[in-house]
Amino acid sequence: MGLSLPALYNRKILRAILEFNLIEDGDRVLVGFSGGKDSGFLLYALSVLRQHRIINCDLAALTVDLGFSGGFPMAELAAYCQSLDVPFHTLSTKIGQAALEQRQGPCNICSHLRRGAMNRFAKANGFNKVALAHHHDDAVETFLMSILYSGQIRTFLPRTELDRSGLVVIRPLVYLREKEIRKTTEFTGFVPVPSPCPYNCQTQRQRVKELIRELTREHRWVYTNLASAMRYGNPIELWPAAPGPERRREMLFKPKR
Repeated sequence: MGLSLPALYNRKILRAILEFNLIEDGDRVLVGFSGGKDSGFLLYALSVLRQHRIINCDLAALTVDLGFSGGFPMAELAAYCQSLDVPFHTLSTKIGQAALEQRQGPCNICSHLRRGAMNRFAKANGFNKVALAHHHDDAVETFLMSILYSGQIRTFLPRTELDRSGLVVIRPLVYLREKEIRKTTEFTGFVPVPSPCPYNCQTQRQRVKELIRELTREHRWVYTNLASAMRYGNPIELWPAAPGPERRREMLFKPKR
């Protein structure tokens, strides 16, 4: 029996693919497969679209083993990929150890090194696109995290072209809410594996996720407003850029008339 995708999911994923030109004929797409619910569903969804010839591309999955104690149940992940007729690759690293040695920002270091490892693997093995399973909640959380922790107004893009490697990073799930993806295990049959990371659910992202959830419980439009603020074309009223040191000295010591 062939795979199937409910209409809601099919519509939102196709909207992202078409609106942001994520997948083109002949692409070789490497999916980052962490074993979580999001990447498990992304693999399933792209497999369905490929099986029904809605997209015409090669698919493969890569699990980056970060070297944490316990690791991943690779046999289970490989069996899931086999059921979808998707080649499964693994990459052993010591990224987890390197990240934990950082007293501040281990999650940022881990994420940066993991993306680098995946991109190098993709480039070395002839893939031109890397697919990540970030969803709409991830984008909104990243947007608010950037403001709170970096002082910048930004989030990740559905399609990002990497100049150095020539790869394109795509995020086909950007129009799906996390609560929608949580329900997909009912029809994919995939059982997510627990993260071996000792910082799981203790990150800045988790704190921001809980903050948004709390504020949205008080006012339903909070999440919608954050999502709207991410888009170009909405009114923006910001302070002018801060003057540099020389300009500040001129302003401070300029003789008054």
